[in-house]
Amino acid sequence: MTDADRPAPEALLPEATRENRGRLKVFLGAAPGVGKTFAMLEEARRRVAEGLDVVAAVVETHGRAETEALLRDLPVLARRAVYYRGRILSEMDVDALIARHPTLALIDELAHSNVPESRHEKRWQDVEEVLRAGIDVYTTLNVQHIETMNDTVARITGVRVRETVPDRILEAADEIALIDLPPDDLIARLRTGKVYVQDQAARAVQNFFAKGNLTALREIAMRVAADRVDAQLREHMAANAIRGPWPAQERILVCLNESPGARDAIRVAKRAADRARVEWIALTITSARADALTEEEKDRQEASTRLAARLGAELATLEAEGSVAQEVLDFARRRNVRRIVIGRPRRASFLARLTRENVTRGILRHGAEFEITMTATGEADRAARITATPPVLSGSRRGYAVALAATVAATVIAMAATAVLPVPGLSLIYMTAVVAVAASFGLGPALLASGTGFLAYNFFFTDPRLTFSVVREADLVTLVLFLAASILTGNLAARLHDRIAAQRIIFDRTAKLYNFSRRVAVAASFDDAVWAAVSHVASTLDCQSILLAPDARHRLQIVGGFPPEDRLDVRDMSAATYAWERGEPAGHGSGTLPAAQWYFVPIRTGERRLGVLGITREGWRGPSLDLRLLDALVDQVALGLERIRLAEDLQEARVASEAERLRTALLSSVSHDLRTPLVTIIGAAEMLEGEGLTAPARLELAETIREEGERLDRYVQNLLDMTRLGHGALKPKLIAADLGDIVGAARRRLRNLAREHRVESNIPPGLPPLRVDPILTEQVIVNVLDNAMKYAPVGSAIMISARIDGARVLLSIADEGPGIPPGAHEQVFEMFFRAVNGDRQRAGTGLGLAISRGLIEAQGGTIRAEPAQADGTGTRIVIALPLDNPEAVH
Repeated sequence: MTDADRPAPEALLPEATRENRGRLKVFLGAAPGVGKTFAMLEEARRRVAEGLDVVAAVVETHGRAETEALLRDLPVLARRAVYYRGRILSEMDVDALIARHPTLALIDELAHSNVPESRHEKRWQDVEEVLRAGIDVYTTLNVQHIETMNDTVARITGVRVRETVPDRILEAADEIALIDLPPDDLIARLRTGKVYVQDQAARAVQNFFAKGNLTALREIAMRVAADRVDAQLREHMAANAIRGPWPAQERILVCLNESPGARDAIRVAKRAADRARVEWIALTITSARADALTEEEKDRQEASTRLAARLGAELATLEAEGSVAQEVLDFARRRNVRRIVIGRPRRASFLARLTRENVTRGILRHGAEFEITMTATGEADRAARITATPPVLSGSRRGYAVALAATVAATVIAMAATAVLPVPGLSLIYMTAVVAVAASFGLGPALLASGTGFLAYNFFFTDPRLTFSVVREADLVTLVLFLAASILTGNLAARLHDRIAAQRIIFDRTAKLYNFSRRVAVAASFDDAVWAAVSHVASTLDCQSILLAPDARHRLQIVGGFPPEDRLDVRDMSAATYAWERGEPAGHGSGTLPAAQWYFVPIRTGERRLGVLGITREGWRGPSLDLRLLDALVDQVALGLERIRLAEDLQEARVASEAERLRTALLSSVSHDLRTPLVTIIGAAEMLEGEGLTAPARLELAETIREEGERLDRYVQNLLDMTRLGHGALKPKLIAADLGDIVGAARRRLRNLAREHRVESNIPPGLPPLRVDPILTEQVIVNVLDNAMKYAPVGSAIMISARIDGARVLLSIADEGPGIPPGAHEQVFEMFFRAVNGDRQRAGTGLGLAISRGLIEAQGGTIRAEPAQADGTGTRIVIALPLDNPEAVH
């Protein structure tokens, strides 16, 4: 078996990945009502009759009697009930389906969106899980739900659907069944109420279901199905090593080269593709000979590539190591191309015919199974073929000098070896020199080494010696064979040298792209990404670069340049604006504003435009750029900028989400916790207005009003402190203060609440003064004590203690409450942390400890929470406060 008869390994990978996986069949339609579900159920009933285990996991009948009749005798899986926004909805029960594990599952409406908080957001994700479980699936899909068709359908119908299915799902389908119905028949079904109710049907006929829309959708559906079938055909041909082409679907291939006639070939291919409404491919061949092209020829080839891209061709590049014609034909067979468009061969000199491959003739000779179109020759191409020059041999001046030196060295070595080697064996020394020169310097120096070696061998070692005459026939044969072998081995070594050089270029290009991707990936901001982009593009392409992006008013502005550039003239700015608005290259050497100094390329990801990248060189005549490398760099720039944009959007979303969370928590706190003391005050006041109250009762009500008023005052003070902290308006007034006095003041403010607990203070006498704001520190101690009294059991002790720790005093407040859950000792200092538990928690805003941390840290202290007991019960709040004069302590 030859390589041509052996399947390509990558062609067998799809089959390998499908093992132990269910098969997917999609019933595709152009619009609702064409009969997708009906056809799926009919097929399912046939499979049941064959003895298969079939289950209807989810089938939407939409009240159609004929559809319900087909479903009646099929096993139906119970759906999962989901409560959402006050309604009970039903969704497919994926777990039950996998546990039931039928041979075939019917899952209608592939693009359906599941109820929020389901395992998967979309039904196609459920289908993927079912397929991974080894269950075959039948499903239905309308063409407008295909992701890449969404915009096209929206432009045709004026209706954009939100539910889409990724193209990869359709590409992975094992079978697609196109359910087709002529537009007139579908409209008739619509008017009889078989698709929508009468009122909806009348509106639909005027809008989405207009005959023109349905005709266009029908064509799109047919093309989608045909493209998938064509892809499956190519997979089959590759997996079975079928050379092809099989005339199943027409596909056009145009070959690009450096000749002026390549542009004519592109236009011919474009017109043919438009007439046949098929895809077309523009193929560029890269080989060792490409390095020998002149700058003018390279410019023409790059211009042809840009023209093909602008006209909508699929660009492809082929690395040719052997026969270019054979490589082109093999590519055409792999892509199942039926028609090849090539330019007419140019007349070349005798030397060029000997050393260059005639690609056109090779394609005509070996491509009998293809339809080959040869384009006419224009004036420019006729001039080019008359002045065609033979190929330029690779090699530098140094290489030719080394070739001569190698011949001299080989001659010296051969003279020294005449004592041990026969004369015919001396030729191997010259051949070794030829191979060494070819491997290091290319074909030109190798041919020089072969010629000079031939002459030196003849002059010094064949009789009569020191002449170029040959007397014996055997010597003549030896010389001829030596020359032929030298040229052959030199050519092979030179090709190896050129291939190594080409691989080095590819490696260098890949390394540059990798380094650039790393630089862009670590960019922390938009400006960093821009600088990384322009500097790397400039160094990689040896040019000046500039990047423009839209401002808030969507006008292009220069955001970066290398070297730094902050202005463009009117002509260059017009080219940049054109590239931005049209999404096409513009500027120097392009088809739009070619007189501009800068060449601009749009930066985009999908449908999102991000900016424009411009490049220029001092005194350049044409593009003379590696367009593939430029495109790769632009793609990397787009990805880097998009990553920064997404990160910024994500940060904004996080900030908005956090603000919404705080707003909700604050409203909950204000509506519940602040309202509670107000209700108590109002109730007590109304009771005081009544008659018949005794003096003690009135005193108790007045005390209640005062206590709740103080509690309300603390809540309001916390809210004010939170606002001051958030705006940075809190400026502590640090003075020397006594800790005992501050603790005493705080205890007096809470004396009424403290009646239900034993508050014990153990502040050592003679404690050095603190450097704090007494009012703010008192507020912190009040917040901590108030928090302890809320959660500690009635009658339990709350211990206040202090000790010196270096240059600070550690104030501890411990309670005997249930304690803080493990892992939440830092969270208790977050705003509204306890508010998420709603009414099940004790009254409070959830701000006390958060504000306490802010107040303490503003004074240069710290605060932390820890368990009071070894078993995790109780809570101890430890506050570290700075001493006024730490040196006096020591």
